[in-house]
Amino acid sequence: MSLNRLNRKTNQDPLIAIVMSVIVASVLIVYPLSYSASGWRPEYMLLVVMFWVICQPTWCGVWFAFATGMFLDLLVGAPLGLNALSFVIVSFVTRFLIREKRILTFLHIWIIISLATTAHLLLQWFMQVMGGLDFALARHWQPLLSSIAVFPLLYFMLKRWRI
Repeated sequence: MSLNRLNRKTNQDPLIAIVMSVIVASVLIVYPLSYSASGWRPEYMLLVVMFWVICQPTWCGVWFAFATGMFLDLLVGAPLGLNALSFVIVSFVTRFLIREKRILTFLHIWIIISLATTAHLLLQWFMQVMGGLDFALARHWQPLLSSIAVFPLLYFMLKRWRI
């Protein structure tokens, strides 16, 4: 394989991968599951957003998190801005805290994603309690565990577009 062909392969724009990953996450979010299994549904959209915010900071930032959160609110019928606000806060704090870190290994990213998912679920709980909506915090450890378990699969599927 020539060097020119290798450079062209590694310097691909991630736009198609970003759009496709958001579409696949959307399908996985609305895919019907049984009631007992739906509690274990991972936070696919959050995982995708955080992967792109961490691994492609020039392409995806806080505005990407906001737009994806608004799309998720419309998709699942949540109060408008609920996921958007949570995604923006989590992605901003994540980018702020890792701005000096030049090399992020898979383990570092996995820990960051785990903490971001925990923060997202706590923000969801806080905002829904403040809004007077019914929210069972005891039931939200299931998506936390499943999201942490699913992230390595998502990472290894998308790591080709990581900078």
